[in-house]
Amino acid sequence: MQTSSKDRIRDYQAKGWWDDQTLSDLFAKAMELSPDNLALADPPNRANLVSGPVKRLTFSEIDAAVDRIGNWLFEAGLREGDIVLVQMPNTVEIVLVYLAAARLGLILSPVAVQYGQFELAHIQSVIDPKAYMAFRHFRGEVFGPNLTDALTDDCLTLFWGDDDFNLEAAAEPSSAYRDYIAGLKADPNDVFTICWTSGTTGRSKGVPRSHNQWMGSALACIDSVNLPEGSIYLNPFPFINMAAIGGFLYFWLMNRGRLVLHHPFDGPVFLSQLQNEKAAYTIAPPALLNQIIATKDQVKAGFDLSSVKLIGSGSAPLSPHMIKGFKDEFDIDVVNVFGSNEGSALLSGPHDVADPEERALYFPRFGREDIKWPNRIANRMHTKLIDLETGEEITKPGIPGELCLTGATIFDGYYKSPEDNAAAFTEDGYFRSGDLFQITGDAEQYYQFVGRCKALIIRGGVNISPEELDEVLSSHPQIAEAAVASYPDDIMGEKICAFVVPSAGQSLSLEDLKSYFESQNIAKFKWPEKIKIMEALPRNPMNKVVRTELSKLI
Repeated sequence: MQTSSKDRIRDYQAKGWWDDQTLSDLFAKAMELSPDNLALADPPNRANLVSGPVKRLTFSEIDAAVDRIGNWLFEAGLREGDIVLVQMPNTVEIVLVYLAAARLGLILSPVAVQYGQFELAHIQSVIDPKAYMAFRHFRGEVFGPNLTDALTDDCLTLFWGDDDFNLEAAAEPSSAYRDYIAGLKADPNDVFTICWTSGTTGRSKGVPRSHNQWMGSALACIDSVNLPEGSIYLNPFPFINMAAIGGFLYFWLMNRGRLVLHHPFDGPVFLSQLQNEKAAYTIAPPALLNQIIATKDQVKAGFDLSSVKLIGSGSAPLSPHMIKGFKDEFDIDVVNVFGSNEGSALLSGPHDVADPEERALYFPRFGREDIKWPNRIANRMHTKLIDLETGEEITKPGIPGELCLTGATIFDGYYKSPEDNAAAFTEDGYFRSGDLFQITGDAEQYYQFVGRCKALIIRGGVNISPEELDEVLSSHPQIAEAAVASYPDDIMGEKICAFVVPSAGQSLSLEDLKSYFESQNIAKFKWPEKIKIMEALPRNPMNKVVRTELSKLI
């Protein structure tokens, strides 16, 4: 499957923006040059997550494991272009599955382990996967089999576990598998993943990305981090979006380093891994970084972070005090990241924005021919700000406008969603990010984030569509009308409040709402954490709920 037009592929290849490498090619090169290097490591608390011993694998051991997994998938009947829905935690198996899928030419659609039947049923209806893969048990409880009611009967189920598939007991690859792999001719413009993103139109939308589009995202990270080949990276983010896939999976192989996994996010375990693995780079949400600075003396007394050179962060505005604090107290540079599954890629690293406090507030104006930056991705994209009312380009500083992007990292459009695509792109083909920025800087060389023009809720770095939750609430038999809005939280960034107008004679509590969301199999991270009973919802002249007014009421 390819979503990029032949003209786009030809144009980008001629410019040198795209090349002829897939994830498998990157791995093969790493294998060839560093076969015995330790390359991939489980989280130390693996036993609390899934069965099997803690694994630490060299590139050559990964290669053998990938073939055993590939053979399993091949024997199950999966072939080039088939879509596999994957729901797995951050253990080495998820990375091996990505590599096996690339070797077989499969398309992976990864989803959060928190997703329940409600989310899976929607995703199933959109992509019609050939197979679903998960661990049979997760955190000591039955996991994968409990979710298969959301799938159609013809969707294969592939489970990991002691009595299912495990690497230690897996069969050696068959000659049929070897012959099939040898005959494949992978194209870096083939779609490799369909990730999921929430928007203001309701349910999650599928985001197809090719190898070349992921390569662009990885290149942006490489040039912002700029660490020596073979460096050690700690990834605490799930392999379901750009933070982990572009920011670590492709990046790790391009740099031929060591990838250490973390799951779930746990502050002390995270800091211990940074120390014990001697990691040079990681990513973390702003709330955790703020906590580390607030307790810097205790952190210094308990952990040696001298190996860490850089930390990436984003999903919410960063504090200048925090970024300066990490430099002053730990000699660690914080990279400010603005990215999305669709391919938005602005990174404010020390090589582009040297001053730590400026780095918290500003992003380089990548994609402008008149402004040069060290990061190579700046020359492989175009960006502009447009006025929300007129659609005209904004060229003067201090005027907020929607950031629009096109180039090597940007996807081609949402999967089987023409209406969303009509709204997501400008007439001249730029992706509309849904975020407001303004031009700033003494030479007008920066973009500054102003706010969101989409009504997304970002909880713990995960986008949540408020319209999706409005729809769930409206189906409650005791609710006349309802809507959700966010409120700030020091740890999660934002949390969810439900504004409810009960039906006549009815009353509702927060526990009632939580029980209803549970009965509808809604992922727990989407449940409201506050409720406010209303007589009516604020609406504009077009009768639409004014969500900003709701947020002011919390």
